[in-house]
Amino acid sequence: MDIIREIWGSTADGREIIRYTLTNSSGASVSLSNIGAGIVSVLVPDKDGNMADVALGYKNPLDYFADGPCLGKVPGRYANRIAKGKFTLDGKEYELPVNNGPNHLHGGPEGFQNKIWESRIENDGVEFMYCAEDGEMGYPGAVKVVARYEWSEENELRLTFTAESEAPTVINLTNHAYFNLDGEGSGSVLDHELRLNASEYLPTDETLIPTGESEPVAGTPMDFVTAKKIGRDIKADFPALKYGKGYDNCWIIDGAEDGVIQEAAELYSARSGRVLTIYTTQPGIQVYTGNWLAGCPESKSGKAYADYDGVAMECQKFPDSPNEPDYPSTVLRPGEIYEEAIIWAFSVRQ
Repeated sequence: MDIIREIWGSTADGREIIRYTLTNSSGASVSLSNIGAGIVSVLVPDKDGNMADVALGYKNPLDYFADGPCLGKVPGRYANRIAKGKFTLDGKEYELPVNNGPNHLHGGPEGFQNKIWESRIENDGVEFMYCAEDGEMGYPGAVKVVARYEWSEENELRLTFTAESEAPTVINLTNHAYFNLDGEGSGSVLDHELRLNASEYLPTDETLIPTGESEPVAGTPMDFVTAKKIGRDIKADFPALKYGKGYDNCWIIDGAEDGVIQEAAELYSARSGRVLTIYTTQPGIQVYTGNWLAGCPESKSGKAYADYDGVAMECQKFPDSPNEPDYPSTVLRPGEIYEEAIIWAFSVRQ
């Protein structure tokens, strides 16, 4: 595995923006950045062997800071939404900044995704570390998070998270990469076929906060148990699709078990023949079809992304879990180690 470290730019206050590129013997590669421990490119072959970058990203590294779509980065301390920016832990209520309608999203405006992480090459992988202070964005407890990426000869990208806290806190980590298997500048993903290993999803209110119930996907536009085109039902007269202007919901991965890697999703493009299979230890997968991508910064290919030009499939615990005692717990206590993994496996189908 060849790993190159380069200075990609610098911030206004002089901090280095670093890019790492991991290339395997076939020439397929992944590039990562210390801004939000982000994925900035994934170069993989199509069915004819032609390479293309299938991860959405920006031309200017500075555009990764405070971008609306959170392209490719690790949001935190809590990925996804917390209702009204409030939760109670051990009898004490905590208030978080509200930055998404009436709710708190992705750890707030100064979340992990907008931080420069420490980084290093370590044992054929790249590790990013961020230490959040007690009280940062309203969350209790100083937390140390490590995100480790590895790229294999089989074109599999593995991300492992570990975290420890000095006081009881809540944590929910994922990666917010957007994929387009025809290439990041090739237009809409609505013709991509998606299959989810999920027979239930979490319905939400109009602000995208789960109601606390789960519902079967069968007989609804939320059914991806059998692969179908993302765009087939996206305009259906259905509450979830109206609230989000497309898909922006969390599905419950069938048979999820703590610490066990299993398949969550498969994305396929007939046009390129590329397949992306996602595996995770996490119990949920938030599928967001890039419903509000228009207006984001200039893309790597020099074009403006339009809505639905990429799909994010974020393996995570459930939204608003700190306020839902029946959901899998997101509480992390001193002496415990948070550990989760996501694998993106790229292949082709003729």
